[in-house]
Amino acid sequence: MTTPLALPKLRQRVILAVLVLSSFLIWLDNTILSTVFETLADPVRGLGASPAQLQWATGSYTLVFAALMFTAGALGDRFGHRVILGIGMATFAATSIWAAYAGDAAQLIAARAGMGVGSALIMPATMAILTWTFTGPARATAIGISSASAGVGIAAGPLLAGLLLDHFWWGSVFLVNVPAVALALLGILTVVPDFRAPVPRPLDPAGLLLSITGLAALAYGLIRAGQLAEWTRVDVWAPTLAGVLLLTAFVIVELRLRQPSFDPRLLAGRIFGGGNAALGLLLFAMTAAGFYGAFYLQGARGFSPLHAGLIMSPAAVGVMIGGPLGVKLVRRWGLRPVTVGALTVAALAMGSAALFGLDTPIVLNAVVAGIQGLSIGMVMGSLTAALMNTLPLERAGAGSAVTNTVRQTGSVLGIAVGGTIMAIAYRRGMDGAAPDLPAGARDQARVSAEQARHVAGALGRPDLARAADDAFIHAMHVGSVWTMLIALSGAIVLAIALRPIGKPAEAAESTTPEPTTPAPDDSEKVLLQQ
Repeated sequence: MTTPLALPKLRQRVILAVLVLSSFLIWLDNTILSTVFETLADPVRGLGASPAQLQWATGSYTLVFAALMFTAGALGDRFGHRVILGIGMATFAATSIWAAYAGDAAQLIAARAGMGVGSALIMPATMAILTWTFTGPARATAIGISSASAGVGIAAGPLLAGLLLDHFWWGSVFLVNVPAVALALLGILTVVPDFRAPVPRPLDPAGLLLSITGLAALAYGLIRAGQLAEWTRVDVWAPTLAGVLLLTAFVIVELRLRQPSFDPRLLAGRIFGGGNAALGLLLFAMTAAGFYGAFYLQGARGFSPLHAGLIMSPAAVGVMIGGPLGVKLVRRWGLRPVTVGALTVAALAMGSAALFGLDTPIVLNAVVAGIQGLSIGMVMGSLTAALMNTLPLERAGAGSAVTNTVRQTGSVLGIAVGGTIMAIAYRRGMDGAAPDLPAGARDQARVSAEQARHVAGALGRPDLARAADDAFIHAMHVGSVWTMLIALSGAIVLAIALRPIGKPAEAAESTTPEPTTPAPDDSEKVLLQQ
């Protein structure tokens, strides 16, 4: 099927529900693991995972997700997006079962990488099918709903994980994916048409190899820096530099191809490129903030996973309200003031963690979570719809691949850089703490606050536990300031990318173009003038 069909509205709604469920599962899994970090780090209740292993448990998922995204989009163009969506869902379910029963941290990391494969197959197909199913204003609304579901998944992950961990073992947070996948597969097989591009893109194995090795090397170097608490060692800067060079080679290779699977040329558009950069920086900041959030509530403050999830639940409510609210506000006041303002508020909310301590009233966490969720929902839904509307219909698959690859790359870097900044700050904060400890116990305590508390309990040293809590709070403060600055830089990029162009008089005569418009520059002008 190469042209859009005039589908009945009821079928369109059912298709949208299936796609929203698929998107929700992916983004839910992006954050559901963060609530389990505290348990997985525990040597008794979990796997005794180190901070670096926890970074890789998250990073392996997002790394594979980001690197395979554009290849998955090309597969959908060639074999049909419904087929690829179904294969992706089945892969996601199978590897979720593997993750649930992982016997050690290495198995969990491998299983999470497998889940990343499934997610990479799902996401481009979801956006491509959505773009082909809806037209005109309905498409913007549908994209906004789908993007809002992503935000809801991100925010709802901690709450769902808390509910499960309160009654079951940590693997239950992965098994919950299986019945949802079964329901989605039923919908995919019965109501989703098999859309595909009229001219399939090549699979591009060279680009795939360069992107995944580049991201892996970059992430390894950054995470290794956190393990060693320094940047000058060769096993830190060498893989980091190699990753940058490999990713540069990847972009050069893609630019030389007539039909690249990942088309960097799309990022040359001011709105599409700048908007994606802003979304990438937002995901960077969100992932970094999520890494320390669970440790703060469960570790430093001592809340159960369920209570921690309830404290963060206003974020899910905020995202659900923010998505449709953002679309309405954009129609009234324009894309630039709404999204730039919301992203700025989200950044300040993330930075407010620098004011939190061991005795901060917990209601403040809930209020900040709600504000942050509302702001993020307003940005993601409205901005994603605007970005896709700058592209012609036949470029929807390529555009979706680029957008989601940038997002996941931001997540990879967020967990690598954010976790590393916190690890270095924590280790430095523990320097000199409990100098009378045996060398082995002291080294274990410097790995993480969770390990330090375990050592403190075994040795009967409450002073060590208090020192670990203080060192963690200091590390969280340092990390939250960096997180805020990253998100604010995204707001600045977005403000520049969406600056008005053209004559004001033209705005009154303009309407939102169909994404089949062959001139992206014209589409960008209309979006900026709204």
